[in-house]
Amino acid sequence: MVRKPPDKARGRRVPVGQRWLEGLIEDPRIAAELGPGVKKLAEGVSVAYVRALCLKCKGKGLCGRPDCPFLTALRLYSSYMPDLRGTELEGNSPPAVFVGRLGYPYVNVGPLVPPVRADTGHMDRPEEWFGLPLDEIIRMRTALVRGSFPVNVRKPWKAGKLMERTLELALAERPVDSEALLAKPPRKVVVLDEGVQPFGPSAPLRALDVDVSRWDHRLERAYSDTDLRAAEAVLWLYKRGVPVSKIQRAFSVGAFGLGRFRRLVPTRWSITAVDSIISRALADEVKRYPVLDRYLVFTASYLDNHYAVIFAPEAWSYELLEAWSPGSVWN
Repeated sequence: MVRKPPDKARGRRVPVGQRWLEGLIEDPRIAAELGPGVKKLAEGVSVAYVRALCLKCKGKGLCGRPDCPFLTALRLYSSYMPDLRGTELEGNSPPAVFVGRLGYPYVNVGPLVPPVRADTGHMDRPEEWFGLPLDEIIRMRTALVRGSFPVNVRKPWKAGKLMERTLELALAERPVDSEALLAKPPRKVVVLDEGVQPFGPSAPLRALDVDVSRWDHRLERAYSDTDLRAAEAVLWLYKRGVPVSKIQRAFSVGAFGLGRFRRLVPTRWSITAVDSIISRALADEVKRYPVLDRYLVFTASYLDNHYAVIFAPEAWSYELLEAWSPGSVWN
């Protein structure tokens, strides 16, 4: 799993068996909530880059959230952990792929495969998550086991069959029947970081077999056109209704761009790049619209966040404001 580099101002890496974690689990109320076997669970789970506040809080709710995200993740790990002790993994990938960024241009790449045979497409379609409870999102994401292998982003073909099959999986139209052979049992890691989607256990990948019935024909067309620039491919796909998450995944495995310039892009960077390309094009389009004749206000609330979008009858401008609500733990 790719972890965020330590930042003294935000948090630090906590090794397995850290005293605060053991003390947290020893609290009888928390132990009862997490269920039997939690002590054994804690012995096999490491915590990566926990924020400093978590170290002080120990489940007291100082962050202001109704549920401790660490305890929620730990509870969900305990629900499926017995299924993840071997080195053979079979399941339907959503499809999903993760491209790391540490060590760039030499990064770890690999498919995300849950140990279930079902329709798993929603596990990697964040467009469909709005309105879901937080624990449901964590449950979905932590069920995805990541097999990884090293790749030079500028020469991905050197990774051989593993890279070829990962690319096939990334461009698939539907969930992919996958079989992975891992070098060792998946390592159980809980990551608490607002900049990273939850992920499940990970392990080095030795072999991968995928049964891809067909690619998304729109992605296949963009992939086959080696004279189409990456930004043009992104906009072409977006205008044809391809979900942004699909475009981002294909972008990360180097499916777009001029043939000789194609390369892998870390997942986090591909998300930023695709969002930037699409948002700039949409902003240029909005600027050509007639000016409104009234004020419009749209609101929404989700996971303790409250959103308000205000449209004013003026020339184009944009401003984003973020603030803590009155009565929160921060003010």
